[in-house]
Amino acid sequence: MHRFFFDGPLAVGATVQVDALAQQLAQVLRMQAGDEVVLLDGSGQEFRSRITHLDRRAAAVEVLAATLCAAEPRRLLTLYQCSLKQDKFEWVLQKGTELGVSRFVPVIGERSIVRPAAALLGKYARWQAIVREAAEQCGRARVPQIAPPCTWQEAAAAAHGLRLLPWEGAPGAPTLYITLQENLPDQDSTSILIGPEGGITEQEARLASTYGWQIVSLGPRILRAETAALAAVALWAGVSSA
Repeated sequence: MHRFFFDGPLAVGATVQVDALAQQLAQVLRMQAGDEVVLLDGSGQEFRSRITHLDRRAAAVEVLAATLCAAEPRRLLTLYQCSLKQDKFEWVLQKGTELGVSRFVPVIGERSIVRPAAALLGKYARWQAIVREAAEQCGRARVPQIAPPCTWQEAAAAAHGLRLLPWEGAPGAPTLYITLQENLPDQDSTSILIGPEGGITEQEARLASTYGWQIVSLGPRILRAETAALAAVALWAGVSSA
């Protein structure tokens, strides 16, 4: 069943206008009155709804039933991702949403390619559309937040819960997988901080450590920034759902 986020609260028995979806429902999906869709209002519930009116410009649905969404992660994960080239960062947003990230925070590191915060803020409308569509596609009931960009120090200081920093510059560091297995059961919130294409500097790693970040390993190979991000999130998702 097709899923769509609705900008407002929903309740069983209510009839709501979804005019913004009219063209997609009528012309792209070829739906008609009587067909059913799932609406989502960000509350964690799924609302099974029946189309009561549909034309090219207007659409209305009646909310029939509400159930909790089984696909929404039980724990919170914030991904602090240093800015990347546009296509790579968007790929991290899309796939990270599918894997269960609750909040994305763009970080401007010492070796970040895209450094001005203003340049990142100009991309937010597109980024919001990407995470919204990814959340609809993968069956989630909440759209991940995208926080304003921040510096490395601001990111290091702001995080809470279990704080994990994958970095290849610390030989002998415990693996991310083992660290998650040992610590995640006691934590409702986890933060993972991933560096930019140019990597994390030693000074940045030391600074993060002073704020309680645990340096961990993703294995013996040097991963691209976007690969490291999704590998780390996938490991978290696997351990979190166990």
